[in-house]
Amino acid sequence: MKSESALNVYIGWDSREDIAYEVCRRSMLARTTHPVKIKSLKRNELKSEGLYNRKEDPLASTEFTYTRFLVPYLNDYKGWALFCDCDFLWLSDVSKLLETVDNKYAVMCVKHDYRPKEKTKMDGSKQTVYPRKNWSSMVLYNCSHPKNKILTPDLVNTETGAFLHRFQWLNDNEIGGVPETWNWLEGWSEKPTDGTNPNVIHFTRGGPWFESWTNVDYATEWNYEKNLLLEEASNNKKYR
Repeated sequence: MKSESALNVYIGWDSREDIAYEVCRRSMLARTTHPVKIKSLKRNELKSEGLYNRKEDPLASTEFTYTRFLVPYLNDYKGWALFCDCDFLWLSDVSKLLETVDNKYAVMCVKHDYRPKEKTKMDGSKQTVYPRKNWSSMVLYNCSHPKNKILTPDLVNTETGAFLHRFQWLNDNEIGGVPETWNWLEGWSEKPTDGTNPNVIHFTRGGPWFESWTNVDYATEWNYEKNLLLEEASNNKKYR
């Protein structure tokens, strides 16, 4: 992706994790050398706009479980856009991720083989294991790809979770891969052996903003970013 036009970034927002969203947002903005426009995917706003009307899903662990698949529609089916969960901490420049973009793919993501050992999720709900788990937690969408035009609000509101999260509207050869460092799963992915940090930490088991998960790997880095955020807020300043 060589264009210098701003990249639209859509970050999932959950009313229980606003601080996670704000830290994720700040961590990306503080490091990017490519212009980005960050938008929060808020379920209630999408409902009020008539774009989202799914019934509550007892297996959905966040308020943005399904809204992420509206990204190509929200981006007018044009160009590339990025989605990520709010429980991400960006430690590297997103422009380096954009260097991996290949227009032959409809989506690009880290292709984990994630099989969580925990029986419950961070909010206490039952953990589930399914193929391609966490692939959809960070997605580069080629919004102009013909196959992505199927992702209308009507489809996103009615299709199954399996169809959406496993990218079943696509053939396997239309799903591109990016290195695991761009969606490094805390508690699952192996730490770099060269002393460096992963590019993006994903607190998929639970993040330091939850009382039960204050001692996870990279909690220090997350808290450092949070403290910068709070310091800026106390000075009536928001990072960009």
